[in-house]
Amino acid sequence: MASVCFYFQIHQPFRLRRYSVFDTEPTYFDEYKNAEICRKVAQKCYLPANRLVLDMIRRFGKDFSCSYSITGVALEQLLKWAPEVVDTFRALVDTGQVELLAETYYHSLAFLYSRDEFRDQVAAHSARMFETFGVRPRVFRNTELIYNNDLGHYLQNMGFLGVCAEGADHILGYRSPNFVYRPIGADRIALMLKNYRLSDDIAFRFSDRNWKEWPLTAEKFAGWVNQVNGNGFLINLFMDYETFGEHQWADSGIFDFLYHLPEQVLKHADNNFMTLSRAIQTYAPVGELDIPHMVSWADVERDLSAWLGNAMQSNALHELYRLEEPVKASKDGQLLHDWRRLQTSDHFYYMCTKWFADGDVHKYFNPYESPYDSYINFMNVLDNVRSRIKR
Repeated sequence: MASVCFYFQIHQPFRLRRYSVFDTEPTYFDEYKNAEICRKVAQKCYLPANRLVLDMIRRFGKDFSCSYSITGVALEQLLKWAPEVVDTFRALVDTGQVELLAETYYHSLAFLYSRDEFRDQVAAHSARMFETFGVRPRVFRNTELIYNNDLGHYLQNMGFLGVCAEGADHILGYRSPNFVYRPIGADRIALMLKNYRLSDDIAFRFSDRNWKEWPLTAEKFAGWVNQVNGNGFLINLFMDYETFGEHQWADSGIFDFLYHLPEQVLKHADNNFMTLSRAIQTYAPVGELDIPHMVSWADVERDLSAWLGNAMQSNALHELYRLEEPVKASKDGQLLHDWRRLQTSDHFYYMCTKWFADGDVHKYFNPYESPYDSYINFMNVLDNVRSRIKR
């Protein structure tokens, strides 16, 4: 049996406006640009993809299901600038075939710097999911799939059923990502690993005409799914939801591919689709995985270098989290919210200076002319935050 577990990440950061050293107004975020991007992605991806998934659930009933993780900062923007998208997500959740995952509200790196802040953001995210959709997530997905043993144990103590991680070759060795595992020394939480090869075939290679497997059809992909039978139970397909319509444009055929995929996968009687929590409850762990060092789903290294690979990123993060105690002591709700928005991992991704194997993807996501411009802009904002604390 091969159970396909689709997990889609929905995230949009609050992008900063150009903030000079002479600025004094505590208005850090580019409302016009954020609204423009939110509405554009809603029209190109979220709305058509949600309608398509809802249609797939109606066609296949309980035979099709999937999971989503919606960051708190993305949900805030959708509620403000594209509320119709939130309505379609509610419709999906109400089918009972869609699961929402937990993560940090602000899509932050808080676990690396402050466990108190991490716990607060996870609690805030869970509360927002319940307030908006009426459900409390049971499976956790950390920002950028950042994971190590310590996180697994911490989440077990928080009561989570499972946690997602990258199925990187250097942590798996001879083992396969197509099974459920446990973090080493843990007995109450499951470890769900991304099958990065099959995930990236959709997310990154789908429209690449130089790829030897192009064009990728639903029938061909279903054949790869069938090959897992007898050598695993799960195919965890983790990707950005913006894959559909934004990163892979509609004219690439990506929506047609998604539309036909369930039919092709389900032609094999042993195949099905599951949410992550259902898969955890269905399949017993086959063993423990020891992951002492942080891994992520970013770039070829699958480490933290996309956010902590140079001195600018390290300095910006260090200075940001140094302000935690005085910001919280201020009892200023708006200041706290602004400081937390600055924790979003994208701000540090923009400062990355890796322009080799991963250069194109960094340039695609970077609104700045250079990572140095990003750093200067961020630190100008942080200086204003310090001045507000002093006042």
